[in-house]
Amino acid sequence: MPDVLEAVHWGPASKGTPKQLVVLCHGLGADAYDLIDLAPSWAESCPDALFSSVNAPETHYSGFGRQWWAVSDRRPEVMADGARRAAGFLNAFLDAELSRLGLPLDAYALMGFSQGAMTVLFTGPRRPVAPRVILAYSGALIAPELLEAERKNKAPVLLVHGEADGQVPVHRSRDAEAALKAAGIPVESLYVPNLGHGIDDSGIAMGGLALQRAFA
Repeated sequence: MPDVLEAVHWGPASKGTPKQLVVLCHGLGADAYDLIDLAPSWAESCPDALFSSVNAPETHYSGFGRQWWAVSDRRPEVMADGARRAAGFLNAFLDAELSRLGLPLDAYALMGFSQGAMTVLFTGPRRPVAPRVILAYSGALIAPELLEAERKNKAPVLLVHGEADGQVPVHRSRDAEAALKAAGIPVESLYVPNLGHGIDDSGIAMGGLALQRAFA
């Protein structure tokens, strides 16, 4: 496993010095290139942002792509341990990237898809300095019973999930919404009819609006 997560970058669209950082976290078996194409779509919302799409720390069990943690054992305590290890890698990347760019500690947002969404939902609320917003697509909240005791901020969350998702059922985001709200975290949600395990135009538009508000 790498000591520091690798990333691919896009922007800022303004061609100036970055004023914000948006970190994108891919799903199981994908890699950093999977989400970087979202950056041009969201650049209008935050033209001064650098988008950094990271490679998860582990090689996927298939030998292709990456994973935040292994999912061969999905017992809740094992998943929680995996998410906590992944959060350590993501935290180190965030701290190093904000420092490298000379940005304020709060000038960042987190986005994840599927296992990446699980990672940002675990990591973001536990950060000492809150992200401006957490965007979680087709994901789930790992270890919801620990959230209220462990959270260090109340960063707003956007949950987006296809109602026809056959890989991560939509109830996982509905359950996450309930747990986040119970912990005092503001949540917006979009549940998309007939959408499977993916991101459609309505989800992209909602994400752009959330980023625009976060960095206004």
